[in-house]
Amino acid sequence: MTIKFSNEPPLHNSIHYPMSSLHFLLFLFCYHFNTVNSSTAFVAPIDRDESTELYTISIFFKSPLQSTDLLLDVGGKFSWIDCTPEIYTSRSHRYIPCGTGRCNSLGSLACSNCFRQSGPGCHNNSCGLFPENPVIRDGMLAQALTDTLALTTTDGSSAGQLGVVPNFVLSCSEASLLRGLPEGVSGLAGLGRSNFSLPAQVSSVYASPNLFAICLPSSSSTSSGSAFFNTGGPYYFSPGIDLSSHLVYTPLILNPIGFTIINYYNHPSDEYFIGVTSINVNGNPVEVDSNLLTINEKGFGGTRLSTVTPYTVLESSIYNAFLEAFVNESAKIGLTVTDPVSPFDVCYPVSEVSSTRLGPAFPTIDLVMHSDDVFWRMFGANSMVRVAGEGEDGDLWCLGFVDGGENPRSSVVIGGHQMEDNLLQFDLVSQRLGFSSSVLVHNTDCGSFNFTDDREFDGGEIEISTHCLVVQK
Repeated sequence: MTIKFSNEPPLHNSIHYPMSSLHFLLFLFCYHFNTVNSSTAFVAPIDRDESTELYTISIFFKSPLQSTDLLLDVGGKFSWIDCTPEIYTSRSHRYIPCGTGRCNSLGSLACSNCFRQSGPGCHNNSCGLFPENPVIRDGMLAQALTDTLALTTTDGSSAGQLGVVPNFVLSCSEASLLRGLPEGVSGLAGLGRSNFSLPAQVSSVYASPNLFAICLPSSSSTSSGSAFFNTGGPYYFSPGIDLSSHLVYTPLILNPIGFTIINYYNHPSDEYFIGVTSINVNGNPVEVDSNLLTINEKGFGGTRLSTVTPYTVLESSIYNAFLEAFVNESAKIGLTVTDPVSPFDVCYPVSEVSSTRLGPAFPTIDLVMHSDDVFWRMFGANSMVRVAGEGEDGDLWCLGFVDGGENPRSSVVIGGHQMEDNLLQFDLVSQRLGFSSSVLVHNTDCGSFNFTDDREFDGGEIEISTHCLVVQK
């Protein structure tokens, strides 16, 4: 069987894909802008890296299509990838010339030239971008490019065929920018509010609403979590639970000041902020300065979501009041603190704590939003972190929140651990965040989406052109 992307006139320089490694049936799928199916939904697996406590997303990229792992950055302005010549091999990459409408729309601050052999990341008069590593807070000047991206389609309950996003815009980088990231990643997938984030570009190509959702796997999961694009649901997780029916909504708040290493003039933050108005422990409010929970004219304060921050970070005065409240409420149920383990300040012996299907039995934590009846509830599975102890107490449960110091950029940064096994839907059309709180309440988890596809191929090849997928037997 031969599968080829056809165009008029036929493409003479075909790109061949070996079928032996692909287990997705590609058939009769047009992605020309005038004929696309705007209801097409996509899903991609998310994995947690134990050594860095960061999350990666797997997509198909380049020509021939290659499975590619990227750091998942929910607030990233755009995506970037290592363009080292020995590593980046693709027949469909194109550079973006300086002064073009696309380059200008990227907000490019530089025009770049190259003095070695032309190739990915090395062209003269090329649009320059500044990719950033948010983990080590480093960046560089690199060239923008376009290439082919593909994602797996979904009906909301299982994985299907591949759908192509042509001319996907991203930035090159050098291998040095991968420092501090999970082993095996090639770059970063930016899911922020920018028009050139991954979800925004998928939405643009498929003429569908800019809406996506993530469900991060927990540290104890052996299965992948999920990222959904172009769909507000359903999101079915075993045993047939549609998590879209359990979402509660709160407005997304725009921070007018961006905090990237390279400042883009008059450009607001591409990160996602929500309006937390108070914090409750076991239903009792924590006494905090409410001014810290709002964003001031300099862009400081408020509550930000971050998948590149392992644990929730609180401004010092909020942190101290929160710790005191949590320790007091824990004492009421007979729990006594023991010597902590860095970076945490409050820990308890595992042997003294009961287990539930929602994690260890500790006081609940509520992040209250714009209304008292709209709150993000955290049970022990999201509030506590199991740490190997060295003393006589053995393993410990430690409160997974850390001190962010005085006058941090954001007063509250909700980190990855607190998002695990929670479905979060980012609706850029209605400017709202849908959140489920722990899906463990519904007897499922983020590792329970069906990625299995049993269909196989007996050989053949895929030829890519630029518009429409046609099956030939």
